[in-house]
Amino acid sequence: MNEITRPTIMEVDLKAFLYNINSIRKKVSQEVEIMPVIKANAYGTYINTRIDIINKFNIVAVATVDEGVFIRKLGYKKDIFILNQPYVSEINKIIQNKLIVGISSNDFLEALGKKKENVRIHIEIGSGMGRTGIHPRRIEEYVNNVKKYENIIIDGIYTHLSSPDVDVEYTKKQLKSFERAVQYCKENVLTLRYIHASASNAILNFEEARYNLVRPGMIIYGYESSKGALEKIDLKPVCKLKSKIIMLKTVKEGTSIGYARSFITKKETKVATIPIGYADGFRRSLSNKWYVYIYGKKCPIIGNICMDGFMADVTELENVKIGDEVIIWDNENIKLEEIAEMCDTINYEIMSCISNRVPRVFIE
Repeated sequence: MNEITRPTIMEVDLKAFLYNINSIRKKVSQEVEIMPVIKANAYGTYINTRIDIINKFNIVAVATVDEGVFIRKLGYKKDIFILNQPYVSEINKIIQNKLIVGISSNDFLEALGKKKENVRIHIEIGSGMGRTGIHPRRIEEYVNNVKKYENIIIDGIYTHLSSPDVDVEYTKKQLKSFERAVQYCKENVLTLRYIHASASNAILNFEEARYNLVRPGMIIYGYESSKGALEKIDLKPVCKLKSKIIMLKTVKEGTSIGYARSFITKKETKVATIPIGYADGFRRSLSNKWYVYIYGKKCPIIGNICMDGFMADVTELENVKIGDEVIIWDNENIKLEEIAEMCDTINYEIMSCISNRVPRVFIE
């Protein structure tokens, strides 16, 4: 890693990550393969760059072909599964890098079948997500189409469950629909290796949906995949987002702070400037209504958050100085979920949108 000079960092605890994997292993049977979802730079943690960590798994999941190519170039030699059906223009990359792809369209299948090289696929069943996947009633037709091409190997079948955290009946309906396609493939596809339907919420809520492969996402990073998830599994949050004070000044009553003069001081105020802004993924919507932790105390954000930094009121801190640590979230004083709720979004979005300008520091 290059020498880190920027005072804003994300600490990533690799021991916590492996602890979470072990907790998931205890939750599912030993016969069930764990396929960690490391898309979007491993949800913003950049654990996908650590070949020593991802080498612990026999198969990993990403969202795009380029993500798979990146991991292959790192030296990962095992199975890489592309969760979303790629584009026809990416087929050569898929073949060159020996990627496994999820598919559900005839156009992509036909283009894949024109190649001489063998390609492994997982057929995606659209059981009720309303996004991609073939209708379960089309499984016989689709399998027969695949069998026309000698180079295409049906390695798996899968589906996406839309609501296993909030709608039990709908999820059961999805699973029943998926099971019809699974049974057909078990009886008619000799090469079938993997069957999977469970991401984080289904792992926690639907034991019958685990089949022989699960694809945990948010829970491997130690955060709630839905409200109450941490009551069902023992997890350790992986990340801490930190910065440091780079400037201090004391201003008079009536001083405007930041763009658009959205904050006017009501008294003499000690102002700290902190170098993390919305271009780093620190949401502008937190302006004037959130806080950070310095010396164990809440310090309000004042003024509009800028692209590269923001200001905080540190008047109550007697010994504050330039270089003092600023906690954006640490999972104790400030939780990722609290920030997400304040931004009217989910922890997934906050975490995955921390930009690559923020160095990741791995804690071994």
